[in-house]
Amino acid sequence: MTGNLLITGQPGSGKTTLIRRLAERFAGCSPVGFYTAEVREGGVRVGFDLVSLAGDRRSFARTGYPGHCRVGRYGVDIEGFEEFLSSVPFTAPGVRLVIVDEIGKMECCSGVFHRVIREVLDAAAPCVATIAQRGAPGFDRIRTRADVRVVKVTRSNRDSLLPEVEREVRRLVGEAG
Repeated sequence: MTGNLLITGQPGSGKTTLIRRLAERFAGCSPVGFYTAEVREGGVRVGFDLVSLAGDRRSFARTGYPGHCRVGRYGVDIEGFEEFLSSVPFTAPGVRLVIVDEIGKMECCSGVFHRVIREVLDAAAPCVATIAQRGAPGFDRIRTRADVRVVKVTRSNRDSLLPEVEREVRRLVGEAG
């Protein structure tokens, strides 16, 4: 059975760094998906962008953004997020690996994202995704799916975890064909 891998941990523990390293290491199998990137001005974080593994970039959340979905001090551009999601071929024929960063509070404002994640987890290709340790409304049940393994990243294990996670992803990609 092909499975899925969820990477969890506190903010700043290294989840996104781990996902980006995995995307680089598995570039040969053309993974699809996206990661979030901090946007800083003058050394201060002012928001987040979405970056597809194909290199497309889009604004996602900003301080002062007037959107109806607010997470902390950030307004989230849900319409733009859903348009971005529609451009990523998550379940297209031939996809061998899906990478998602992140299943978190901001992303959970989107009904389309909920549907996409369900479809991705049910698809033949394995998914490696980061998920907030707490505060991913509507996604708590996916942690207990039979086809999901959860790995916790901490500041103390983040550097040593990459080889273990890489082996697991190689196994999952191999099982998926």
